[in-house]
Amino acid sequence: MKNALTVDVEDFYQVSAFEPFIARSQWEDYPQRVEFGTKLILEKLSEKEILGTFFILGWVARKFPQLVREIASRGHEIGFHSGEHQLLYHLTPETFREDLRRGKKNLEDLTGQEVAAFRAPSFSVTTESLWAFDVLVEEGFRYDSSLFPIHHDRYGIPDAPITIHPVETPRGTLWEFPPSVVRLGKWNFPVSGGGYFRLYPYALSRFCLKKVNRSRPFVFYIHPWELDPEQPVLPFGSRMTQFRHRVGLRKNASKLERLLQDFTFGKLSEVIENEKAT
Repeated sequence: MKNALTVDVEDFYQVSAFEPFIARSQWEDYPQRVEFGTKLILEKLSEKEILGTFFILGWVARKFPQLVREIASRGHEIGFHSGEHQLLYHLTPETFREDLRRGKKNLEDLTGQEVAAFRAPSFSVTTESLWAFDVLVEEGFRYDSSLFPIHHDRYGIPDAPITIHPVETPRGTLWEFPPSVVRLGKWNFPVSGGGYFRLYPYALSRFCLKKVNRSRPFVFYIHPWELDPEQPVLPFGSRMTQFRHRVGLRKNASKLERLLQDFTFGKLSEVIENEKAT
């Protein structure tokens, strides 16, 4: 079964957990590590002849346009990850629309390919921001992977569908590929990637993802900074924040290699279209 391989292209200091401590006007002051991690992912995918979907932050695209062109030139799908990594429930529909228009146009100008896939920063499509689906369709997006069906302190709608499904809006249909979970009793257990992949022993991740594949494809996500254990330690936040950000960094590259060996992957839109056809 083919699964979706996705990369959220952002740098280590741009994650939502550090937003209270690092102003966006200070982003330029930090070491720029996103090229290192992204190119490492590109090489690992090239070795396995895997094409995926790269959700690119608008700020990164403006600062590193050559990186965006390289991702596209290798055949990967280009998606949008917002302009400045702002949580959607902190925006209005109109500011979100303006952000989508700017970012979509810039990515399409850089790559010459249509940008039809979106992922919200920190999966911030929640009950407070479901209006985002209407705006996405109106601005020409057809695919989304933002609606995490779990309990979390920053994101999630626990009773949302766990499979690829259509979201009907007044202007048309958006296809949602929710980050993957395994159902345990009344709870959805997150197994999609990110910090969960870094935290779990690889054997547990593989077991859970194989369980998902018995009935449906899964979507895996990773960030470039998650393959960069040499990134600076940021002296911000609680012990839990520090733990979430740094757990498993040194082992993650080898775990990713095993994942790419053990499962079959493709682009987000490709996997969704395959499911629609079945």
